Amino acid sequence: MSFLVLLLAVWIEKFSALRQRVQRDGWWLRQLARLESSPRMAGHPWWLLMVLILLPVILLGVLLWVLQPVAYGLLALPVHLWVVIYALGRGDLLGGLGPFRDAWRREDLQAAVHVAKRDLDICADNGEQLLESVQAHLLWQAFQSFFAVIFWYFLLGPVAALSYRLLALAAEHGKNPALIERAEQLRHAFDWLPVRLLAVSFALVGNFVAVSRVMLHELLNWHISAAQLVEKVGLVAGEIPPPVAGPEGINSLDRIWELLLRAAVLWYAGFALWTVLA
Repeated sequence: MSFLVLLLAVWIEKFSALRQRVQRDGWWLRQLARLESSPRMAGHPWWLLMVLILLPVILLGVLLWVLQPVAYGLLALPVHLWVVIYALGRGDLLGGLGPFRDAWRREDLQAAVHVAKRDLDICADNGEQLLESVQAHLLWQAFQSFFAVIFWYFLLGPVAALSYRLLALAAEHGKNPALIERAEQLRHAFDWLPVRLLAVSFALVGNFVAVSRVMLHELLNWHISAAQLVEKVGLVAGEIPPPVAGPEGINSLDRIWELLLRAAVLWYAGFALWTVLA
């Protein structure tokens, strides 16, 4: 059922607006703000995470346990699909890059800086750093929005996928420094394995030798973040040239996107083969 759910999730993502209706975090974010402002809970970040993440995950697990034996698990299928769609990243990654791409293609650096700050929350001192930051943003967002989610769903099911997204929301929207630190630590642990699997995928669909040189030093490095690793590996795998203004710079973003698409196809082929052989 996992592979079927992943296929349906991609179809819904591309041809439906259901994702926008499912990905509503308002109630959870209000609970986050309420608990962070509570004097009793503010000094206990682990308790905050247990209430905000562990409790919803346990409820989901109980629901799936109840539904799984009914009708050969068919009633659990919509729940699996809902969780996967909810756990995917927020926003339209390519759509969000549109204004920046237009400004950069015109070589209008001032406009590019403005839209990068407005749409992507990216600041840079010069044009080269700006394009490099956007390239890193594309790689990281693709990983945390899609690859990490489908990896944990396929490996451990919807409970792991929901846990990953709630940790990401806590790290991104939390106001309590201790809570953010704990959430980022747990998220780093969640990211460690899938980001290395993605790096291997980049090697298979991109420049194998260049990726191997990077991974030789970083494969077991616990301290490098997933964002740093996916950026380093993605740029060398796609053979991305130094940043330049104009259409050539936009072409580098297209090459990164093509690399990500090839890696996604490889992952789905691997999932299909595993499903057939298991």
